[in-house]
Amino acid sequence: MPVPLLDLTAQYQSIKDDLDAALAGVVASQRFILGPEVEGLEAEMARYLRVPHAVGVASGTDALLLPLMALDPRPGDEVIIPAFTFFATAGAVWNAGFRPVFCDVDPFTFNVTAETLEAVRTGRTRAVIPVHLFGQMAPMSGITEWADAHGLVVIEDAAQAVGARQRGPDGLPVMAGAAAPMAAFSFFPTKNLGAFGDAGMVTSLDETLAERVAKLRVHGGRQMYHHEMVGTNSRLDALQAAVLRVKLK
Repeated sequence: MPVPLLDLTAQYQSIKDDLDAALAGVVASQRFILGPEVEGLEAEMARYLRVPHAVGVASGTDALLLPLMALDPRPGDEVIIPAFTFFATAGAVWNAGFRPVFCDVDPFTFNVTAETLEAVRTGRTRAVIPVHLFGQMAPMSGITEWADAHGLVVIEDAAQAVGARQRGPDGLPVMAGAAAPMAAFSFFPTKNLGAFGDAGMVTSLDETLAERVAKLRVHGGRQMYHHEMVGTNSRLDALQAAVLRVKLK
């Protein structure tokens, strides 16, 4: 008999009452755009990942795009990414206004390392995006140490790595999403923390970068009709946030 890789119907049935109640609560409130459900998820994810800032966005792709936009790219700026990754990593780099530069991966882990990143670094490199492939984290302490030495920003592509962790330089565990200044998560339904549609989140250790991302997701401004920069519409849906809050438990 065929065995599905992931049975979302069985997952739903196991927590059906909690999910139905959460969705009904949003419908009853009629607050569908941002609001308390999104704020609650942001706070709970920040606490779980041990980061100071979490910003809900519309998809995992936007969770890559907005941190890159927050860096305010200049013509010719480059971002190094793995040659072995999903297309969204490269697409977000290009759409943000950077030039994607591909680097090799370690043949045993299929993740980038400081050495593979250094092999393609140029004077135009602004940032690097290590991808935690299939949930296995890249060697972040070595990568961030290398990036700091060259004045580069590290953005974790943690789209498939919610809950992954590794030992930091001090021997204590560091969660995916807390090992670099910014990180991108996807909550696509098939991910290990999946919504009922597209959804994503940006985490940040830097208050200024987190604030820029929060503005960029709402057309570049925190206050309605006051736009400080050119952003886009990438708000996390309250219904998706309600689903994710149930599943996060």
